[in-house]
Amino acid sequence: MASPTLPSALNTERAKPYILGLFRIVTGFLFACHGAASLFGWFGGAAGTGGTIETGAWPNWYAAAIQLVGGLLIMAGLFTRSAAFLSSGSMAYAYFDVHQSGALLPLQNGGENAAMFSWVFLLLVFTGPGALALDQLLGGRTATAAAPEATAAATPAGTAR
Repeated sequence: MASPTLPSALNTERAKPYILGLFRIVTGFLFACHGAASLFGWFGGAAGTGGTIETGAWPNWYAAAIQLVGGLLIMAGLFTRSAAFLSSGSMAYAYFDVHQSGALLPLQNGGENAAMFSWVFLLLVFTGPGALALDQLLGGRTATAAAPEATAAATPAGTAR
């Protein structure tokens, strides 16, 4: 049985790049806020203490720098895949080095943010930035060009591309 189709006014395929772009912008903003809190004491400071992390302190200061710079790059859609890859690895390291020793599950060890950010950024590595990204301006690449399956789906069977 074929799945029901949505009316053309609710065409989800056309909305995908824009929703992905908004997802990237919001996630990048939230990630950058974590870095700004730790580096500058904004938004309640490092871990809500109101303070900052000592410059050069391993690994916290470097993680905060990755959060700020990576979050801003991801939010802007600039070098998105590279910034997301580095940010994902940083959060995986944070989860396994800092949180995993406390308990098995993220809910028990306080590692929900690290785990979620790690997976979200890994997703962006594979999906790309979506619409509304500076990567499109610099590379001349559109959201459709980043998704070859969309082009393949739009081409009727048996026709040449």
